[in-house]
Amino acid sequence: MKFNFLKKRPRADTLNLAGGEAFTESAKLELASIMLTSMLKDEHYRSGDVTTVRLRQLISAHADKRFVAKAALYARKQAGMRSVSHLTAAELAKSVKGESWTARFYDRVVHRPDDAIEILACYRGAYGKVIPNSLKKGLGRALARFDEYQLAKYRKDNADLSLVDVVNLVHPPATEALGKLVKGTLAAAETWETKLTQAGAAAQGEDDLAELKREAWSELIRTRKLGYFALLRNLRNVLESAPEAVDQALAMLRDENLIRKSLVLPFRFQTALDAVQASHLPRAADALAALSDAVDISLANVPSFPGRTLVALDGSGSMVGRPLQIGSLFAATLLKANDADVILFSNNAKYVTLNKRDSTLSLAKWLQGQAQSAGTDFNSIFQCADRAYDRVIILSDMQGWVGHHTPVETFRRWKERHDCDPKVFSFDLTGYGSLQFPERQVCCLAGFSDKTLETLHLLDSDPGALIHTIEAVEL
Repeated sequence: MKFNFLKKRPRADTLNLAGGEAFTESAKLELASIMLTSMLKDEHYRSGDVTTVRLRQLISAHADKRFVAKAALYARKQAGMRSVSHLTAAELAKSVKGESWTARFYDRVVHRPDDAIEILACYRGAYGKVIPNSLKKGLGRALARFDEYQLAKYRKDNADLSLVDVVNLVHPPATEALGKLVKGTLAAAETWETKLTQAGAAAQGEDDLAELKREAWSELIRTRKLGYFALLRNLRNVLESAPEAVDQALAMLRDENLIRKSLVLPFRFQTALDAVQASHLPRAADALAALSDAVDISLANVPSFPGRTLVALDGSGSMVGRPLQIGSLFAATLLKANDADVILFSNNAKYVTLNKRDSTLSLAKWLQGQAQSAGTDFNSIFQCADRAYDRVIILSDMQGWVGHHTPVETFRRWKERHDCDPKVFSFDLTGYGSLQFPERQVCCLAGFSDKTLETLHLLDSDPGALIHTIEAVEL
């Protein structure tokens, strides 16, 4: 053939962190992916420090700083991501001057008082003690929103930078609550930590301590002064120490308003499940049922797609831990809501059969137990798939390396074999910055909050829905 050339196939243009062929992401997608997946802690292929450096590079290089700010707002207010939003706010305070929107952004990105502490600590640690006026103004407005209980709960008196220090540095509008904070007349917040500390200090012997702990847990739950995340962390302790408060605690677990307001990330439920399951305490079975209900409520917005769906879950070694936990939860919820098959892949791939009537947590736990924790071969998905589908949803850290080649050609041959042309949803669970398909050919998504599933629904009609959702954030 001298003139009738074969249609040009997309070629990989980079190597991923595992050393395999990959495709680069656009600047907006990589930025959004890190913000929606990273807690700036060590991961399989990248340390927290390296991720921090990469995020700073992306923010510095990004021409549209308004998009950066919107991504941080979405990450904090919708997806419950904290550290990345603090770092982003500090970086914008350094790089953006004279823009009218910055003070509004610093105000809105503060969801609770200690966000202001962390943003200011991050800025001062990196860039010195001179604070930009827009940052002072925005953090000041945010602090003036909080009541006495919220300020007392997050005062951080023993930290290098306390809430009182922040107030003295940014000079927020005067409120009665802030005045009491600065004067030291603010009543201590009755948090679960302070309640238990008081119980320990007042106890005279083990029996007395147990009784005081029972009273403390019961009061915290009865008055609902135990936050939702704290309840998840301490559910086992409540079962053990305050059996008479269990019914109220389980009602809190199932409270949809509390779940939504808490911004709790879905994988936290499994941590609570593991602790309760290991306890063998009375009412543990009731607690497990409540946790199962809570997960279903938190992930209630999972989309139901027409036609047949293939969900491919990465069970390789680099997924062990949080990525596999959230991937398995999302796989289970997608299965329960759709006419779907599930493939688990690592060095190779296999169909797995699950009972849709089982609880989401049980299905997720089973999937994790089936994971090979070996290499990552995306080609194996389409070597295993033996039927046509309307869409393929891949849940992974996107670090394919077995065979070194991307699955583009294997996917093409599979489509020809089964006479189908499904959409591919590339669901990134770690934000490492590369794809296994060209970005223009797939629907790209990242994150692990309940909002991620809402965006997945939009992707079916708009492949750029993740970026468009962030761009629509009010600033």
